[in-house]
Amino acid sequence: MVEKNAVRRSYDALAEAYAAARGENTPALEALDRFRDALSEPKRVLDAGCGGGAFLGRLPPGTVGLDLSREQLRLVAREHPDAGLVQGDMTSLPFAVDAFDGVLAYWSLIHVPLAEHPATIAEFARVLRPGGRLLLSEGTDRWVGENPDWLGGDVGMAWEIAGEEATREQLRAAGFTVERTIGVPEALDDADGGEDGSDDADGVDGAEGGDGDLPWRVFDARLDG
Repeated sequence: MVEKNAVRRSYDALAEAYAAARGENTPALEALDRFRDALSEPKRVLDAGCGGGAFLGRLPPGTVGLDLSREQLRLVAREHPDAGLVQGDMTSLPFAVDAFDGVLAYWSLIHVPLAEHPATIAEFARVLRPGGRLLLSEGTDRWVGENPDWLGGDVGMAWEIAGEEATREQLRAAGFTVERTIGVPEALDDADGGEDGSDDADGVDGAEGGDGDLPWRVFDARLDG
């Protein structure tokens, strides 16, 4: 069971270890580059759950990074001194309506209690302008669990993963059209993954990439309106 303050404390304690463990994760980075390039000007972006800022270098200048963990944000400030940083909870974003052209949520929604996933996705929609874009990662399958010794740091971590189908429905309910899904490998592994390129309005995958066994899905979605 996810308890958000416990997640915050764990990421504070493991900030350096987590940064060191991250791999390149090629499919996720390629999806991020497409997301960035598809944004309309002025490309105002929120990195929701930015962690130590692993993706900020690939996002437009002026991107705002939000995270629960003060230590993660300290790492961002060290590596990206010009980034706008906010300590906060993505379930209740401290930003105005239509504040952003794009929202990135890579490996962050999975630390939110399942009951709060729909409201969090609705928050992403609220702060996006009509036609804005969301790039969101989720597990392929539903899973809830804990690791009492994550990254070998004698610190626990918890996850609540809704799975691909539930997340797709939550995106639709919040007003998003899923334009593409990308299968990716583990977040801390630089192995290659595949892509199932779907461009239909319902977001039904063409399964061209043969990536059914990959543990993660990245949803590339547009806010209707």
